[in-house]
Amino acid sequence: MNRTRAIGLLVASALALSACGQKRSAAVLPPAPGEDVQSVANNGDYDANGNYIGPGSQADLRRSAGSDRVFFDLDSFGLDDADRSTLQRQASWLAQYPNINVTIEGHCDERGTREYNLALGERRANAAKNYLVSLGVSPARISVVSYGKERPEALGSDEQSWAQNRRAVTMVIR
Repeated sequence: MNRTRAIGLLVASALALSACGQKRSAAVLPPAPGEDVQSVANNGDYDANGNYIGPGSQADLRRSAGSDRVFFDLDSFGLDDADRSTLQRQASWLAQYPNINVTIEGHCDERGTREYNLALGERRANAAKNYLVSLGVSPARISVVSYGKERPEALGSDEQSWAQNRRAVTMVIR
């Protein structure tokens, strides 16, 4: 009889504890299958993945400046006319949003040692930063980081891939 009583108490305890669980409110539940995610939680400033695309966003920088990146020749951190033109448009965009800070990421292709590419990536990021500063953007608004060859844009061991990976990318910090 004691065994039956112990099992009964165990079952009663389990039922009591399960009754204490909280239910999720409908406000935090995901949309129903087939429901348009964008219409559920989008005021027009977010894409389907929840990324902010409104004024002052990374997407807005790309649209307004034409690009958020500049490209470099092999073993170079010099800016050409196309790079300076892109950075001039970025500086104009930054002037519209004086409270926005950016990080400029320096990248390299896969050739060269890790140490060499980290140093070259930093020189590329600083070249872009220095040009933006020369156009009137406060240096306090710009930080730099080098990823060297660690974050390739294009995978492949050919000139087309390498050319895409030799870049400096201006990233909006929110």
